[in-house]
Amino acid sequence: MTRPVLVLLVALVLAVPLSLLAGRVWIDPFHPVVANAAVILAELRLPRAVLALAVGGGLGAAGAAMQGYLRNPLADPGLFGIAPTAALGATLSFLVGGAAGWLLPVFALTGAGLGMALLALISAGAGAGGGDPGRGIALFTLSGMMLASLSSALMALALSLAPTPFALTEIVTWQMGAIADRSWRDVWICAPPTVIGVILLASSGRDLDALTLGETAARSLGVDPRHLQWRMIASVGLTVGAGVAVAGVIGFVGLMVPHLVRPFTDRRPSSLIWPSALGGALLLLVADCLCRVLPLAGGELRLGVALALLGTPFFLLLLLRMRGGAA
Repeated sequence: MTRPVLVLLVALVLAVPLSLLAGRVWIDPFHPVVANAAVILAELRLPRAVLALAVGGGLGAAGAAMQGYLRNPLADPGLFGIAPTAALGATLSFLVGGAAGWLLPVFALTGAGLGMALLALISAGAGAGGGDPGRGIALFTLSGMMLASLSSALMALALSLAPTPFALTEIVTWQMGAIADRSWRDVWICAPPTVIGVILLASSGRDLDALTLGETAARSLGVDPRHLQWRMIASVGLTVGAGVAVAGVIGFVGLMVPHLVRPFTDRRPSSLIWPSALGGALLLLVADCLCRVLPLAGGELRLGVALALLGTPFFLLLLLRMRGGAA
C-alpha cells in the first residue's frame, strides 16, 4: 500500500463519522438529544455518506484514467460524452413522469450505455491509429465532444418540452447535482457498477503507463489500442453513468482530484488511479458536509453548484499555469 493511499484511507476513516454527525441539526454521539437520532443516522446520513464515497470515487478514478489515456491534464469524464448522454437519459425520464421511481436510474444508465455504444461506433477506426499515432486519440476525443454537444442540445429541447412547470423545475433542480434525500436503494444502484468500473480502470494502469511513451511505443510493448479503448469506454461508462443516475450532474471532481494527488505519486497513471478514487471520495464527502451545514435561507446548497464554484477557478489556475509554462 503506497503512502498516498494510506493517508487518504486514514482521512476517510476520520471524515466518515464526522459526516454522519454534521448537518443542520448536529448529533452528539455521547449525548444524543435529537429525536430518532439512530433512524436519522442509519436511514438518511449513512446512505448519503456511502453514496458520496461511491460517486466521488468513481469520478476521481475516471478522471485520472482519462488524463492518462488522452495524455491531457485537462481531461474530465464529461469530455467522453458519456456523462451528458446519461444526463440526457435521466432528463427524458422526467418527461414521461417516471422520475420518482426506478425509471430515472434506468433511463440514466441506458443513456450512458447508448453513449458508450455511439462513442465506440463513431470512433471505430480510432484504435487502428493509422500512420499518425495521435490520430486515434484525437478522433476519440472529438467523438466524445460531439456527443456532449448533442446531448446538451437535446436536454435544452427537453426543457422546452416540459409538460408542466413542476416537471421543468424538477429537471433543472436535478441537473444541478446533489445526493440529498437519497436512500439505500440509490446506493445499490450506484455502488456495484462503480466498483466494477474502478477495478477495470485500475487494471488498465499498465497499458496507460505504456501509452505515455506514445502509441507506437505502447504497441511495441504489447498494448492493444482497440482493447484499451473498449475498456476505457466500458469503465468510464459504468462509473460516470452510475453516478449521474443517482446524483445528477456533478462536474470537476475528475479534473481536480488527479492534480491534487499527482505530486504525491510517481506521476504514472497506474499509481494515480487508486489515490484519485480515494481523493474523489474524500472531496465529495467533505463538500457534501459543507453543503449541509452552510446556512442558506433557500435550503441546502446543491452539491453540483458547490463543486462548480470550486472547480471553475481551479480550472482557470491550471490554464494560467500551462500558459506560463508554454511562454
